[in-house]
Amino acid sequence: MSDSARRSQILTEALGQGLLHEEHSPLVSFLDWERVQLNVEHLLRAFPADIPVLHAFAVKANPLVPVLKRLGALGMGAEVASDGELSAALAAGITPDRLVFDSPAKSWGELRRALGLGAALNVDNFQELARVRSIIEESGSDSEIGIRLNPQVGAGSIAAMSTASAHSKFGVPMRDAGMREQLIEAYLASPWLRRAHTHVGSQGCPLPLIAEGVNELVGFADEVNARAGFAQIRTLDIGGGLPVDFATDNPISAFDDYVAALAEGAPRLFSGDYEIVTEFGRSILAKHGFIATYVEYTKEVGGRRVAITHAGAQVATRTVFMPEAWPLRVEGFEATGAPKPADITAIHDVAGPCCFAGDLVARGRELPLLEQGDLVALLDTGAYYASNPFHYNSLPVPPVYGVEHAGTAPLFTEIRGAVQHDHQHGGQPELQLAR
Repeated sequence: MSDSARRSQILTEALGQGLLHEEHSPLVSFLDWERVQLNVEHLLRAFPADIPVLHAFAVKANPLVPVLKRLGALGMGAEVASDGELSAALAAGITPDRLVFDSPAKSWGELRRALGLGAALNVDNFQELARVRSIIEESGSDSEIGIRLNPQVGAGSIAAMSTASAHSKFGVPMRDAGMREQLIEAYLASPWLRRAHTHVGSQGCPLPLIAEGVNELVGFADEVNARAGFAQIRTLDIGGGLPVDFATDNPISAFDDYVAALAEGAPRLFSGDYEIVTEFGRSILAKHGFIATYVEYTKEVGGRRVAITHAGAQVATRTVFMPEAWPLRVEGFEATGAPKPADITAIHDVAGPCCFAGDLVARGRELPLLEQGDLVALLDTGAYYASNPFHYNSLPVPPVYGVEHAGTAPLFTEIRGAVQHDHQHGGQPELQLAR
């Protein structure tokens, strides 16, 4: 069964159950659990079996507790970057020994909580290191602690997603004058610093660039251990950043290629001297989710067909505001869930409901002719689209359903109910779960 037919089957069943409905539920997200499991299993097989590896899912990519619980059951830990993400991971049953806390702006309270739980901690800067030291001296901690290094190897094709550039806000810059030696001295003065971390960037970073950054991390750890006279740094957190293929239906991320690039560009990583932590997010889930919405109206404008839907900037924020960097594939379906025939096509703008002219999820896209009442699917939205709601116009946040047996008889479970904006309490907006 093709992936398009698989989506059609999901839509047909969702329509039959009223989960997707033109009046009361015109915008819905789906996540294909079986495809998620296959992808995670592929990740677990890709890394050498004789080296301890913790794959900590980047919670920012999808912080919904049932998703984290499912990933935990598949063997993943969690990388969190706020107190809220930490709470979500704990609520999902992920134990502190499988948690990694990252953030460039950790508060005193966040540090105390993470260190009190015993979660691993990646320190962003020397001022934060001083805070951590004072907490440890006061209360002690079982946490594994390291410093985030910026190897300054350069940016990828999306500057905003690149975290190892010369001027990145993340980590301690290794190539700035005197910084490498200051970092080494910080480790030598603090034997409880037993890990080191880097993350070159997310979507848009080629594998050789990621490997170059990881190689800098390994070289730094080797130097610290040599000068310390013992294996002080024992764990290397190499981040994530595997680019996702948003152009095809291939459901399996290229984890084998990622590991091969590391073996070539950072061979000491797999020497057995270090345990490894990864922080994949987008590459775990993106390909396995899609957003479905009704075409509410169509019109012809300037010789181009405009399909007005309920999916715009409020659910596809990056796609709307950075369309060149974050394009989405769009697929058309009949009101029954059947794929639209491709014999009649037109150039479309696919628009959302937000009240500004740029609220378009696709521009000048040739698609099967979309009519009022048809369905549109935005593909590859399993990561970041559920965690990036844009509350413009007080539009509701759509429900998310997990799908089992998508290729045979789809079975749905609610991951998140629809969230409505309630402005009825003294004029103050509140988020309420839709009933």
